Parts: sequence; structure tokens; C-alpha cells
Amino acid sequence: MSHISLTYHIIWRTKRSQRTLCEEHERDLYAYILGMCNEKKCHLYRINSMPDHIHMCVEVHPTIAVSEFMQVIKQESSRWLKEHQEWFPHFDAWGNGYAAFTYSVAERPKVIKYIKNQKEHHHKATFREEYEELLREFGIDSATDLFLKD
Repeated sequence: MSHISLTYHIIWRTKRSQRTLCEEHERDLYAYILGMCNEKKCHLYRINSMPDHIHMCVEVHPTIAVSEFMQVIKQESSRWLKEHQEWFPHFDAWGNGYAAFTYSVAERPKVIKYIKNQKEHHHKATFREEYEELLREFGIDSATDLFLKD
């Protein structure tokens, strides 16, 4: 038997970073995403959002590639958001791509706390500043990154 722990901090944003995720109904969206995670045998530790992006800490089951997992999450949640247009009237689509960073089990509580405190965090930093800091932390050149380009 194999034992694998694949914990990711995943971030994705709305198309052109439009502020279309309504805080009043974000918990409904989180519940829907949790259901998708459960269907894929993935463990969602924490999810939180701002009007223009979502963060989640999730353990992805080893039988599914993170790219396949995110394709399902983005496609199905986009469909759900459009079905609930009365709650999210300005949502058009998700932006291109996503960012996924891996963390050890020991680092997981730090990631969960970071995601939990997103709303407070964004009083001090923009999404772009936050994302560029993560790229620096992981040694990724932001000039070559296409995530923020729609």
C-alpha cells in the first residue's frame, strides 16, 4: 500500500480579476466546492475568498492530477455560479489558469491560518502583491508567469 500526502495551496481568480464573488453568498459557493472535493476523494482543509479570487488548502487524492482536479473545480463552479446568477449577477468566468503551491504536513496549519485570514490580509496587500510574494517564496520569476494575464 502506498501512502501519499499532497497538500496544495491553490489560488484562482475571476476573469480579468473582476470583483464578482458576492460575500453574502460565498459560503454557498464554498459548500458546493466542498462537495466536489468530497466527490474526488480530496480533503478541503480551508477555503476563503475575496471578490476577485479564491484560496483553498486541499489535500488532493493521489489518483487525480492537480490539473484535472482544478479543471473540474473551475468548470463545475463556473456552471454553478451562472445557475445562481441572482446571487452572483456579475460573474462571467474564471480567469486563465490557477496557481498551486505544495506544502508539507508541518506547514499546513500556517497555510490554513493564512487562508482563514484573507479578508484581513487584503487590508494590507493587493491580490497582485500577495501573489508576487508567493512566487518569490517559491523562487518563481514573476516575469515568466502567465497566471495574471487574461
